Amino acid sequence: MSDAIILLAAGSSTRLGRPKQLLPYQGRTLLRRAAETAAAAASGGAVVVVTGALHTELLPELAGLPVQAVHNPNWTAGMGASIQTGLNFLETRPQPPTAVTILLCDQPFVTSGLLAELRATHHRTGQPIVASAYANTQGVPVYFAAGALPLLQALPAEAGAGQLLRRHAALVAAVPFPLGAVDVDTPEQYVALLATSQAATH
Repeated sequence: MSDAIILLAAGSSTRLGRPKQLLPYQGRTLLRRAAETAAAAASGGAVVVVTGALHTELLPELAGLPVQAVHNPNWTAGMGASIQTGLNFLETRPQPPTAVTILLCDQPFVTSGLLAELRATHHRTGQPIVASAYANTQGVPVYFAAGALPLLQALPAEAGAGQLLRRHAALVAAVPFPLGAVDVDTPEQYVALLATSQAATH
């Protein structure tokens, strides 16, 4: 069995006005935090960081980590295109993965424990897809076991993993992750994140 993680970091952060991947939070950038979390959860499996709008600017944030950065030149097409870039890279490896977890870089409260729980829930329930549940929805991080990889491989370039979760709801198990609702798409959300962090340390 070989599990892999695809960390999506291709966006241009249009609404934020600056690269969210490089925003500092608790002493590290959001990208570094996510990459370290992925590496810790991978247990030796492959971790692919898919870049897009930025590539060389992000590489220093991945230095020293057991991850592979892969550039998606078609990143503007949508999240599905970046997922396909990651999957295509993984297929070139000597041992292609039998399961893939999709992860974003702007959910700062994702932990390696959560990623392990997604995988454990699959083994416990037999469901081929295990999503995170928050804010009355299901979303990333999300685990795709072998039986669901063909669905992921067929995902259109403009679609996200959420489309698969809605279309194939009977295949999905969920792990509660209320803090998954915290992400960073706007300056206001980033300010709120920093304020929450400061309040927690006082």
